Amino acid sequence: MGLGTSVGNSAANEEADVIVVQHLLNAWLSATDQTTLPVDGNCGPRTIAAIQAYQSRVLGATAPDGRIDPGGRTWNALSTDTGIPVLLSGAKWWHANQAKYPNSAAVGDLASPFLDAAAAFVKALKDAGANVTVSSTRRNRTRAYLMHYCWRVANGSVAPSAIPAVPGCRIQWDHGDLAKSRRAAKEMVDLFDIAYQPSLTSNHIEGRAIDMTIRWNGTLAIKDKVGKLHKLAAPRTGEDNPQLHAIGATYGVKKLLSDPPHWSDDGR
Repeated sequence: MGLGTSVGNSAANEEADVIVVQHLLNAWLSATDQTTLPVDGNCGPRTIAAIQAYQSRVLGATAPDGRIDPGGRTWNALSTDTGIPVLLSGAKWWHANQAKYPNSAAVGDLASPFLDAAAAFVKALKDAGANVTVSSTRRNRTRAYLMHYCWRVANGSVAPSAIPAVPGCRIQWDHGDLAKSRRAAKEMVDLFDIAYQPSLTSNHIEGRAIDMTIRWNGTLAIKDKVGKLHKLAAPRTGEDNPQLHAIGATYGVKKLLSDPPHWSDDGR
């Protein structure tokens, strides 16, 4: 499917080319829950308005000209986007897409050298008879982006049109109406169950932190990194036992005291 001549505002608007553009615009309009165009080969005000909307919302144009030229930026984007629809943010987007960006609770997903440090500490704990439950290791960077910006849009601290795109994440934050954009973002905040503004950067995102619950009964006989044996009694939890925190540090796994399950390479 090619384009022979220009289509849109002050363009040649050959019927066959207009029909091609209308079909492509309708794929985008349908995917983003907007009213589609009649495919009639007539480049009227509705078709030009749809071109301008595409240029503004998808390409980020601040002064969309409503014109598509063969080989131009708008044509190149429109002719390659139909298989990967851009979807409006909100509950529908969340249900359809958020599972593509999962967090991990696998130690093997941590970044080196913290991966080796955490794996060795967890092994020492289990060898000593402790019960270790890992709840979080590496957090998905795209998921953090989604959580951060849905919170900010919903709370009015960023304009939907100003949010940077992330490769591989097709989401349209700007609904063409600020109130609609904020309502859609709030739907995502509720579905993510966010209570505070999420950060775009953290040790978890970098693969340098692990959340784990550690418990034991009786006395825990555990070796530090150099092989020295330590015997730990009460308190029998990973969050409360300073001796265990010191042992973890020998492995390069440091406790954040203010966050019960959280350990990292720098204690933050």
